[in-house]
Amino acid sequence: MSKRNDDTSSLSHTKWNCQYHIVFCPKYRRKVIYGKLRSDIGRYLRRLCEYKGVEIVEAHAMSDHIHMLVKIPPKLAVSSFMGYLKGKSSLIIFDEHANLKYNYGSRHFWSEGYYVSTVGLNKKTVENYIRNQELEDQVKDKRSLKEYKDPFTGK
Repeated sequence: MSKRNDDTSSLSHTKWNCQYHIVFCPKYRRKVIYGKLRSDIGRYLRRLCEYKGVEIVEAHAMSDHIHMLVKIPPKLAVSSFMGYLKGKSSLIIFDEHANLKYNYGSRHFWSEGYYVSTVGLNKKTVENYIRNQELEDQVKDKRSLKEYKDPFTGK
């Protein structure tokens, strides 16, 4: 008999471990996920995930996109969950932050698509990637500042 994995969840007749790395961004990749809005969006997404029985393993809000590592029950399709998550969170964001209506006339906060990949045995790698991506981006930005110097004149 095999050893039970700590990540395994169960329904009445099913054992499952369906984990997905999901990335989605605001419309036109506007850098609106800052400050208070950033923490509010995180709270809305956590609440909506709880309603559907989806566990957030790791998540991080970047300036212009969201990374999430989630456990979605097999009875729920990823595409329907993403439609629900983006649609409902969009409505909540516009209800709670009325001033955004003027920037997003059609009340579409999120862009149309999303990225999703299944997470198998490389779960720790994905968790670390999500956790450390902001730091890596900052390091890359600092490196790119040096590239603007002319190597011949030093200006």
